Amino acid sequence: MAINSTFRCLLSIFCVGLCAGQTPEVTSHDSQPTFTTRSNLVLVRVVVRDKKGQVNGTLQKEDFRLFDKGKPQVISKFSMEKSAGRKADAAPASPTAPAEKANEPPPSVAPDRFIAYVFDDLHLSFEDLSQARTAAEQHLADSLGTTGRAAIYTTSGHSSVDFTNDIAKLKDAMLRIQPANGSKGGKACPDISYYQADLIRNREDAQALEVAVEDAIVCASLDSHMRDLATSMAKSEAARVLADAEHNMQVAIQSMHDVIRRMSVMPGQRSVVLASPGFLVFDRHFDLLEIADRAIRANVTINTLDARGLYTFIPGGDASQQSGVNLATQNLKDQYQKASAISEGDVLAELADSTGGTWIHDNNDLAGGFKRLTVPPECYYILGFAPENLKFDGSYHSLKVSLKNPAGLSLQARRGYFAPKHPMDAAQEADLEIEETMFSQDEWHDIPVELHTQFFKSSDVAAKLSVLARIDVRQLRFRKADGRNVDTLTVVTGVFDRNGNYVSGVEKTFDLHLKDESLAGKLASGIIVRSAFDVAPGAYFVRIVARDAEGQKMAAINGTVEIP
Repeated sequence: MAINSTFRCLLSIFCVGLCAGQTPEVTSHDSQPTFTTRSNLVLVRVVVRDKKGQVNGTLQKEDFRLFDKGKPQVISKFSMEKSAGRKADAAPASPTAPAEKANEPPPSVAPDRFIAYVFDDLHLSFEDLSQARTAAEQHLADSLGTTGRAAIYTTSGHSSVDFTNDIAKLKDAMLRIQPANGSKGGKACPDISYYQADLIRNREDAQALEVAVEDAIVCASLDSHMRDLATSMAKSEAARVLADAEHNMQVAIQSMHDVIRRMSVMPGQRSVVLASPGFLVFDRHFDLLEIADRAIRANVTINTLDARGLYTFIPGGDASQQSGVNLATQNLKDQYQKASAISEGDVLAELADSTGGTWIHDNNDLAGGFKRLTVPPECYYILGFAPENLKFDGSYHSLKVSLKNPAGLSLQARRGYFAPKHPMDAAQEADLEIEETMFSQDEWHDIPVELHTQFFKSSDVAAKLSVLARIDVRQLRFRKADGRNVDTLTVVTGVFDRNGNYVSGVEKTFDLHLKDESLAGKLASGIIVRSAFDVAPGAYFVRIVARDAEGQKMAAINGTVEIP
C-alpha cells in the first residue's frame, strides 16, 4: 500500500538542509534498547493513611523527613502518584482506508492494569493451596474489567500463564497448581521446624539440639542409653530440613525476581499478589531487599496474603498427635514453632511494606483478601534521595520515614536498602529514566511530539508497521558551542501487543549541531523519526519516548493501531 500524503509531507521535512556544509547539523544512529540499568538514587515508596485507614494524598515534600542510618537526608525527588495514572487519549492510528476516517476513535483500548498472582507452591500445604486457589477464582473476572490483564505464576516455576484477559485460561491454570514438594507422608522423626534446624546447624544452639534429641528418643521409641543414636538422628534431620528450606527459599526468591522482571516491561499499573504462608530467608536478606528495590524501580506493588488464614498456634500441638516428650521440652518446641511462624510471616510483611503494598494475615476470608489486594492504594508518594558520603561497599542501610506533623497519620515504607558496589554515570541515569518512562502509560509533553502510524500487509499473516514521530526541536534547551546549537536527542519507539507484552523497540540517537538559521527556519517543522516493525495482524499499543541531554526534558505519547 502506498504511503499517504501525511507521511510524504513528514518524510520530506527531515532531509532539508542537513547535507549542506562540511559539518553535518544532524547525525543519528540506531540501536536496540536494552532496558537493564540501575540507579544510585534510592527510591522510597510511602503510603500514608489516617486513623480510619483512608489513604492521604495531600502532603508535600516538606512534610516528610527521611533518615538513612539515623542521619537526615535531602529529598531530591518527590512525586505523588495516583494508582489510576495520568491517562490521555491515544492518538488514532492512520487508517489504510481513505483519509477522511483519520479522526475515528482508536480501534482498541490498550491494557493499563496488570496483576500477577503468585502461588507459593513450595511452602503451602495442599489444603491451604486449594483454599487459596478457590478464593482467587471467585473474584478473578471482576478484578480485570476491560483494561486489566492477569498472569498466574508459582514460586516453583512449574505452572504459569502469561498475561491475558482469558478468564477460563487463568482459572484452568490455577486448578493445575499443586504443592511442588508433594506429600511428606506424616511427620518426620524428630519433627523439626526450619527455625529450629537453623538454630541447630547454623547457630550451634545446644538447647535446640537437646529438644530435638528428646523428641527423637520418644518418636523412635529409643532406650535412654541410645542417646548417641538420637543425637545423630536429630542432627541428620536438622541438616535435611535446613537443606530443603534453603533450596526452597532460593527457588522462591529467584521466582519473585523473575516475576518482577516480567512485570517491569508491562505498560501501566503493575501489582503482584503473593499467596504464601511465608518462608525464612536466613542469611539471604539482601536478596529480599533486592526484590523490593527492583519492584520499586519498576513501579510494581507487591501485596501479600498469608494463605494459612487465621493461624492459631496450639500449645503442645495437635491432641491427636501428641509427641510424648516431657513438659519442659514440649514448651521449648512450641516456642520454636511459634517463632518460626512469626519469622515466616515477617517476610510477607516486609515485601508489602517496602513496595507500598498490603499484607493480609490472620484472616480466613481469603476471597475478601484477594479482592482487597487487587485494588491498589488510591495514591502513594515517591521519595528519592542520593545518600550523602555513600560508600560503594554493599553494606546495609536502615531507613526511616516520618512526618513533620504526624497528626494521627501512619506511614508504610521500605525499611532499608543495600548500598551499590559500583557508582552509576550520567548516561546510565538517562537510560534508566527513559526505561521507566517507556514502561508506564503516563503522557509527558515537555517536548512537543506528534505520532502517526501506517501499515502495509504483505500477506494474511505478516505486516510492516511504520511509526513516525515529528519532534519540535525548537523547544529543546541547546548549549552554544562554536556558533552552533548543540544537544543530543534520544527517541525510543516501543510496540506492545493487546495484552501489554513488549514486542519490539527501536532507539534512535540524534546529535544536533544546528546553525541559528536552521533552528529558526529549515527545521521549524521539526525532526522526523521513522521506525519500522515486522508484526502479525492484530491490535497494538505504540509508545514514543523522547529525552534531550542538555535540558533533560521528556516527551511520552501513546497511540494504538489495529491491523486486520
